[in-house]
Amino acid sequence: MSPATSPRVPRHPFQVDLHGVVDLFARHLYSSPRVYLRELLQNAVDALTARRLLEPDCPGLVRLSAWGGDGLQVRDTGIGLTRDEADDLLATIGRSSKRLDDLETARADYIGQFGIGLLSAFMVAEEVELWSRSARDPAAAPVRWVGRADGTYTLDEVGQDEYGDVVPGAEPGSVVRLRPRIDQAHWLNLETVQALASDFGGLLPWDVAIEARLDDGETLWRRLTATEVPWRAAYRSPAQREEALAAYCAQTLGFRPLASIDLAVPVVGLTGVAFLLPSPTSPMNNNTHRVYLKRMLVGAQVPGVLPPWAFFVRCVVDAASLRPTASREALYEDDVLLATRDALGRAVRDWVVQLLAEDSPLRRAFVSTHHLAIRSLALQDDDLLDLAARLLPYETTLGPMTLEEFREHEGVIRYAATVEDYRRVAPVARAQGLGIVNAGYVYDADLLARLERHRPDWRIHPLATQDVAARLSELAPADELSCLDFLLAASEPVRELGCELTVRSYSPAALPALLLTDADVEHQRALRRAQDEVDGLWGGLLDDFAEPHAERRLVLNFDNSTVQALVSTTDPEVRTAGVRSLYVAAQLLAGEPLRGREAEVMNESLATLLRRAAG
Repeated sequence: MSPATSPRVPRHPFQVDLHGVVDLFARHLYSSPRVYLRELLQNAVDALTARRLLEPDCPGLVRLSAWGGDGLQVRDTGIGLTRDEADDLLATIGRSSKRLDDLETARADYIGQFGIGLLSAFMVAEEVELWSRSARDPAAAPVRWVGRADGTYTLDEVGQDEYGDVVPGAEPGSVVRLRPRIDQAHWLNLETVQALASDFGGLLPWDVAIEARLDDGETLWRRLTATEVPWRAAYRSPAQREEALAAYCAQTLGFRPLASIDLAVPVVGLTGVAFLLPSPTSPMNNNTHRVYLKRMLVGAQVPGVLPPWAFFVRCVVDAASLRPTASREALYEDDVLLATRDALGRAVRDWVVQLLAEDSPLRRAFVSTHHLAIRSLALQDDDLLDLAARLLPYETTLGPMTLEEFREHEGVIRYAATVEDYRRVAPVARAQGLGIVNAGYVYDADLLARLERHRPDWRIHPLATQDVAARLSELAPADELSCLDFLLAASEPVRELGCELTVRSYSPAALPALLLTDADVEHQRALRRAQDEVDGLWGGLLDDFAEPHAERRLVLNFDNSTVQALVSTTDPEVRTAGVRSLYVAAQLLAGEPLRGREAEVMNESLATLLRRAAG
């Protein structure tokens, strides 16, 4: 037998530093001391649930009131505790009243799972006092437990009269009293308590009320909980329900939605509603939602409830079987949550498909506001892909139109995969009547690539250099002859920039130069830039992938007066500076940034032209 298991070796309990535990709660488990009230409400609700198992008609009350000047009192009509239960449960950190054998079968009815609710009160309290009388054992004497922040506690039985001074009528239940820490007294202020209780417990099915004292000294109780969950309440008409949900969304989430989507996953006891955001939002924003567990708030910004593509809605849900994390401020990522997320995603997707199927003011508002969301969903769903092609407007050189309209007009869909590629050719393509779709914005290129696979008969392909070059007119023989010497002399200065030089005639005449390229050419340019930045072995490896003839094409417009002046010049410095300036201008027109080499070329060319202009 090892020494660790030998009966001769004495065993000692761990010594727990309560200050350290409270610091652990405040810094690492809970996001804020404000959750102390949620834990107290949770304990009260679980006690009420336990008593209802014994007495279905017992009162279900939770009362919040001031105590001792700056303290707080929380009273419930729950199951209560005997001395033995209090000694067993409150003397051991982490022990939970939900673990009692006679209540274990009803564990699913409880919110709390970790048995640290009362201990969390020490984040704001110097002393915690508990008075309790058991409903399971009416003959047992009431008990009084007092815990202190130094880690000590006292527990004793009290007489019925003494307990009756705390609980009028000496009814079963519990009273928790908090004496605040000096630096945390603001958390026990009744206005703060009311705001916290309304936030955490506003949907609880119990009568939770807070003390309100009038000027004449009379005390009233203001109920903080709703009688019914808003999305499950009965309304006289669908319009009234929609307006009520919109008002609830404005009050709870801070915006009035375009529409609401009912959510339900019966297998986990989930119901709720998804609210459609009234303004565009980025898919990069955090997708968080308001989640309740058995009508107690888990968190106002819980991630992972819906799939990432559903960034255009915010939802409020209440569930019975989802698993909270230890802090009960988020949900545990398990198979149940994954299945729930998929089910909620299908509900939102089905609503979107149904909405887009028929024309309506809501559909037009949705398409205008959340076209990015439709694009995102279309990347994963063929039904939405067809609807996106039919409904979503795209920027094209023929004007705004849908992909379906563009195909009917052109018979083929050519698309520029980046905004720079589109801007580079759009002026010329527009003047020549060449239809090109701008697919440079988020999701567009991927969506068109998916549509190409889904609809092979639509003839969809990325824009190629030849598509534009074929629309540029060859020069007349006499003009081509006049440009021959210029081309021979000017080709070398632009070749140093990785570009081939040609001269064509095209509209608009005001455009002096056009820079043509495609994906393969840009890949080779990126490869060469990488070669310039590295040397030795890695540079040699990159040589195997380089294609020496992959170049951009700078096409000068012979119909442009600047180009004609440049062609006719006999000054070699002006010719070199002029053609390089046109290259940089074409690059800027395409929206490309000027890197170090291009900026240097622009400065040198401008300096040369200015010197020549000054004589």
